[in-house]
Amino acid sequence: MTDRHGGKPASGRTQDGSRGALPDTWPRRVARWGLHAAQGLGLLLGVGALYYSTILPDALRLGLSVAFPAIMVGARWLRPAGLSCPVRIVAATALAVWYVTDPPRNDRIWAGEYAVPADAWRVGDVVHVHNVRNFRYHRTETDYTPAWYDATYDLTRLDSVDMVTSYWAGEAIAHVFLSFGFSDGQHLAISIETRRQARFPYSTIAGFFHHYELFYVTADERDLIGVRTDIRRERVYLYRLNIAPEVRERLFLSYVGAIHDIIYRPVWYNTLTDNCTTGILARAGARLRYRFDWRVILSGHTAAMAYDMNLLGPYDHSRYPGFAAVHDASRIHRARDAVIDPGYSAAIRVGLPPPEGPGGADMH
Repeated sequence: MTDRHGGKPASGRTQDGSRGALPDTWPRRVARWGLHAAQGLGLLLGVGALYYSTILPDALRLGLSVAFPAIMVGARWLRPAGLSCPVRIVAATALAVWYVTDPPRNDRIWAGEYAVPADAWRVGDVVHVHNVRNFRYHRTETDYTPAWYDATYDLTRLDSVDMVTSYWAGEAIAHVFLSFGFSDGQHLAISIETRRQARFPYSTIAGFFHHYELFYVTADERDLIGVRTDIRRERVYLYRLNIAPEVRERLFLSYVGAIHDIIYRPVWYNTLTDNCTTGILARAGARLRYRFDWRVILSGHTAAMAYDMNLLGPYDHSRYPGFAAVHDASRIHRARDAVIDPGYSAAIRVGLPPPEGPGGADMH
């Protein structure tokens, strides 16, 4: 039946009685674009998961990263046409199941700086650390003499926690880690990093996938900070954290527990959810809104976030009226001919703004 004006049949039907195509309204176009975008994103994530995986041999890893998109895209030309959707679903499901069941491991062939993990445990008020890394760097970061030592740390002497930020490209991204200081002059630096395999170069993108295990570099400051100030010549800043003694101890012991646990229960590193900054915030008991702060991802702004949380200092506001002043004064300056010697920890703190208070170490 046609309408009274002799136009198209009513109820959206054609003259032969079949239902015609629905009008291409803007909500349908948006939904279609959204579906295509989701499919494209899923395809990219799938390729990334395979390409940056730890599958051996490399030829299989690369082959799978090519085969998956070929199946997903090529399925549209399968005949009968009804096969296209089931084939894609099976391929995507198989990939997802493999990914979520892909276990992190500790038995890979690691790059030299990540080959030997530390272990730590507490006996009374004493923390024992096995394999404190203390590499001696020569001309470059790859020219070093590997070394480790064992040490003990008295919890009753834990009197400071310093946050270190190291910039190597621009202001947005920095590596962030902590160093724990003791009244007997000891310092233990702990950095949450990617545990890189010897066969892979470093890749920022790879950190979004199951490519790196998480690793606690537990090291002497002459190693962990020294390679950045004297060898790589990065811009390195050191800030004293304004936290109570019981929080200092709890923070240190949380690292001790994590260092021990990861030996037996390895975990994946993830640039978004489990990285150098999120690990610090979680262990420091940061309020939830700060864990989702944009500065967690753009880690070059982590110190500014800590300042907003009142975690830095306390500093004399007449000398350091805001974060910019504290930041500028907290940079470690090293002469070109400086030597990384036993006095390194004291030397890098000369001239930095001390917290106000007796001895510059009381963080109440």
